[in-house]
Amino acid sequence: MPTNLSPEYYEADKRYRAAQSDDERLSALREMLSSIPKHKGTEKMQADLKSRIAKLRQQVSKGGGRKKGYDPSHVRRDGAGQVVLVGAPNAGKSALVDALTNATPEVAAYPYTTQKPQPAMMPFENTQVQLVDAPPVSREYMPGWLANLVRLADQAALVADVGSDAVLDDVAEVLEVLSERRVQLVRGPVPDRDVVARVVEVPTVMLATKVDRPDAEERLEILGEFFGDQFEILPCSVEQPDTLESVRQRLFRLLDVIRVCTKQPGKPPDLDQPYVLPAGSTVLDLAFKIHKDLARNLKYARIWGDGMYDGQRVQRDHVLRDMDILELRD
Repeated sequence: MPTNLSPEYYEADKRYRAAQSDDERLSALREMLSSIPKHKGTEKMQADLKSRIAKLRQQVSKGGGRKKGYDPSHVRRDGAGQVVLVGAPNAGKSALVDALTNATPEVAAYPYTTQKPQPAMMPFENTQVQLVDAPPVSREYMPGWLANLVRLADQAALVADVGSDAVLDDVAEVLEVLSERRVQLVRGPVPDRDVVARVVEVPTVMLATKVDRPDAEERLEILGEFFGDQFEILPCSVEQPDTLESVRQRLFRLLDVIRVCTKQPGKPPDLDQPYVLPAGSTVLDLAFKIHKDLARNLKYARIWGDGMYDGQRVQRDHVLRDMDILELRD
């Protein structure tokens, strides 16, 4: 029997897949259940949704009750996306986080300084990206939870020290150790990424650090010969601020998200606190992000953005671009 699922159901399902927190997933599941047609052909789907809602609600309630044990593999997402920095001992991860953010992680010349994940916010124009400094990856020592931290991140930054003669061996070892734990670092994007698959592919960019060191240019060229087809390689140094700005730009762009600003009729737009959505999102997706009641009542929007007339009227299914400005009309 055909299910005849409504557009509202598919929109809620899309929000569920893009959700970054249990509360967002729970809200989307409830919307899916409320919008699904109630007939014999959807009975199994209804039962499955109710079961998922019950399990997730129990999970959320446990999280809000008695404090559970510390789980270092879970770092609450913040900002436009989460990027985990991985690399060999002394690759320069902590120094990069220190230079790119306002945080002050412990930075030392000896290995294994970082023992637990340390999140920090990297400002980029009118938004922020969460960087997570993680312990080093090596055969000698790697925390059991680290693979899961990388698996769940939106993106990884593989830090390679081109100031070291051992850079090729270090990078190869990091890739092998993570691969043995069923985490594959790959050039992004990864369409329809499944973080619970047996082997998880994590979109990754390589940050070649310490390019100001002697012989670094020669090692950078060799690094490109070995790994240039596998990763996009961004040369950088904490001593060269212009290279860090390039890193900021690329880390944000590779998250594949857009920023959308809103305004009230007759008032200027709020450009300092944009909504962040997956690339390809529509006017209706933005409305759901703000409030589900607004999405239900939404009729159309007026838009200011590239390729559009100022205040041009667009429908609910209009695909948005980065830094569009919208007036939502219900």
